[in-house]
Amino acid sequence: MSGPTAEGTDPRPAEREVGLGTAKLIPDIDIEGGWLLTLDGTPQSYVDLQDPTHLEFEYVQRIAHLLDVVADSGEPLDVLHLGGGGLTLPRYLAKTRPGSSQQVVELDGPLTEFIAEHLPWPAGIEVTVGDARAVLGSVAAASVDVVVADVFRGSRTPAHLTSVEFVRLAAAALRPGGCYAANLADGPPLAFAKAQAATVAAVFAYVCLVAEPAVLRGRRYGNVLLIGSDEPLPSSELARLLAADPFPARLTETPEQAAEPVTDATAEDSPPPPSGAFSLG
Repeated sequence: MSGPTAEGTDPRPAEREVGLGTAKLIPDIDIEGGWLLTLDGTPQSYVDLQDPTHLEFEYVQRIAHLLDVVADSGEPLDVLHLGGGGLTLPRYLAKTRPGSSQQVVELDGPLTEFIAEHLPWPAGIEVTVGDARAVLGSVAAASVDVVVADVFRGSRTPAHLTSVEFVRLAAAALRPGGCYAANLADGPPLAFAKAQAATVAAVFAYVCLVAEPAVLRGRRYGNVLLIGSDEPLPSSELARLLAADPFPARLTETPEQAAEPVTDATAEDSPPPPSGAFSLG
């Protein structure tokens, strides 16, 4: 499914009941072409139609940095995005790596239709409506360069997307040297993130974890990016980009791990955020 051109987009707020709640698109009064997508009041995506390289959310910037360093500048990539929202990262990649082939998997079909109507995306991005794990299991072996898992039901990652069986499916879809990147959220004492680090390490030989220092120290709730690969990661280059961000993040190649990886039998949804963690001011 591909959207129409961006011309004629109406800069008025829009609201619709979608599969997983009430979706709202709120125009940025300071940036022409900027839009915030919320779902039941929780911010989900920020899209800048005029400048897709403008990434408002810090965790999105961190995944974009990874996409910047996994191949030579401008080289097209084949990327599978699990979780769609406003398609911020696919738009970014279409701009920075023209000719990339991108498949986006989004569970909420009505949300995808809402986004296509108001924030149409460029050519080269194909959106599939379905469950992330089910679609991942149908992807041809060794067919993509990067798998990005950024799936939240409300503010929590569904349990079936946190197990070693799920990560093995991602590994099977990757070409040699490809990267798996999962955006998670956790807070003190980081039990979920540590278990996820062990889970990714059970599948991939090289693992790193990225988060703000306060999150890594277990002082507050926040986003955690887990990256896995069967070959050494471009850690030095990625760390340099992360350190230069307005809200710098730290990369560690030896994340503290739980004793056992998470399996389908033991998996649970990620912990709920503290009250007000993602609410709008």
